[in-house]
Order: sequence, then structure tokens, then C-alpha cells
Amino acid sequence: MRASGKAVKLVFCGTPQFAVPTLEALLAAGHEIALVVSQPDRPIGRSQQLTAPPVKQAALAAGLPVTQPEKIRSNAEFRAQLEAIAPDAIVVVAYGRIVPPWMLALPRLGCINLHGSLLPKYRGAAPIQWTVAMGDAYTGNTTMLLEEGLDTGPILLQQTLEIAPTHTAADLFELLAHAGAPLVVETLAGLANGTIHPQPQNHAFATFAPILDREDGRMDFAARTATELHNRWRGFQPWPGAFTTLNGKKLIVHRMEVAAAPADSLAIPGQIRIENHHFFAACAEDTWLEFTEVQLEGKKRLSAAEFLRGTPLAADARLG
Repeated sequence: MRASGKAVKLVFCGTPQFAVPTLEALLAAGHEIALVVSQPDRPIGRSQQLTAPPVKQAALAAGLPVTQPEKIRSNAEFRAQLEAIAPDAIVVVAYGRIVPPWMLALPRLGCINLHGSLLPKYRGAAPIQWTVAMGDAYTGNTTMLLEEGLDTGPILLQQTLEIAPTHTAADLFELLAHAGAPLVVETLAGLANGTIHPQPQNHAFATFAPILDREDGRMDFAARTATELHNRWRGFQPWPGAFTTLNGKKLIVHRMEVAAAPADSLAIPGQIRIENHHFFAACAEDTWLEFTEVQLEGKKRLSAAEFLRGTPLAADARLG
């Protein structure tokens, strides 16, 4: 269904699946997408087969022209291409490149960005993951005008979504991607007809969501409670997940739940407790996790019961 307001000429910049619903919504709204800009094809998986990013695949399926510059800041050919198009707006959704000043200044309606958090909270590369990892009950999408600062531009529209206790970051990516698509269409219409007025962010309330590192998945039983570790596991799906060590080997925890503390508990963080083929781990402040699916380094992914049947544990075995 076409959005209210006239169609405008766009350049769309995006790379992963998160950006695809917005691209499709802009097409459905009747806008002219003169060019789609995506990151170059990359080797994927164990086979390292060169694979086109989801946005490129969706654009080609829709018959749209695509370009994939390795760099954009000082790319004279790319700049000339965009200047020749003279877009009314540039829409940027999870593109993965910093938009240079010349590009910010090009379109008359500005560079419109969809960001998966309620700005100014969680500025940075991994807002969805950190929102879940910090145990927030709500999140949302923000559309804003890009400027040279990192996610510091004026806010256009926002929407709020509830985070269920069972949601992982992977779940939330999908929910926010589909909720954000009509928000971008609404934002574009409002900018074009003058009904949306950019509002500056309150920088005093800004928080940062840095790019994830493999070590973010390491479980620190002494420093974090069971709930905190469970939230981090939810937030760091599918990567870097959650892991610890057992007898000097890496133990990946694929599934876990917060468990009730035993009545006689005086737990040492990292302590293991086995009860009726259930695998419990002690965390900070005398809290406990139950591991329900694990994978020892070099072994298959197993339910906790299967793992315990095939892995004898010493009485004093510890995690971490």
C-alpha cells in the first residue's frame, strides 16, 4: 500500500537481513529507488563461498541497480554516481559504513537512518544485543537524520516494543526489522510534506553499545548473578553466545535457565551441582543457573542429561 505524500527519489544503503523489510516497504510505498548500495560480497561459512548480502539479493530480485563499493569516503566514482542521481533522500539501514560528510549534505531531505534502539540509549554497533544483555524490558526503533557523530543526529520518529523474558537478540532483530520498515516509510512521508520536525537528542542520557567481541561471551560466575548471565546469553545470540571452561576445555552453553537456589546453598561461584541428571552452576550472590544444552570442545552439542551420562565429573569440578 502506498504511503501518503508524493513519491521521492531515493538511494538505499543497507547490507544484512535487518534492512530488507525497509527496502521492500519503500518499494511498496511507490518510491523511486534509483540505487541500492550494499557492502561487497563476502565469504560465508565453512566453505567460504562468496555470498551476496541479503540486501543485494533482495534488490536484484526487485530489478533494482546495485553498487558495492569497498570504500565510500574518498571514492570519486561513487560520489559522482550519487551526485548524478541527485536523490531527495538517502535511507541508511544497517549499512555498516560511516556515511561521509559529502554524502550527508547531498540529499535535500537528508540521510535518514533506522536505528534499533530508543536513542539516545544504546548508540553504537550492537544496540539490539546490548539491550537484551542488560535485561531491559522495552526497546524500540528510532528514525533520525544522520550527522557526523555516532548515532547523535536529531530524532524523527520512535516506536516502542516490549521485550519478553524469553526473547533473544535474534528474536528481537526480526521483530524490530519488520516494525521499523513502516516507521521509515512514515518518516519519509512526514519529512517530504513538512509534518515531521527533527528533535535534538538529550546527550546526557546517551549510553553506548559497542561492537561485540568473542570475550563478551565468556561467563564470569564470580562477578555476575544468574539473571545477569542469562540475560547476556539471550543478548549474545547467535554470537558470541555463552561459554566457560571445564577441566581446561571450552564448554559452550547453548541453552540455560535461571534456577532456584538449594535450601542449604553456600555456593562458591563456578561450583557445579548435579541432581537427577540436571546440571547446575553457581553464580554471584548465591544464585544458580541450570544448563540444559551444552557442548564440550571437540564434542557434539548435547542435552545436559546426555552430556552428564558421557562425561564423568569429579566432586570438586569447577567452571571457569
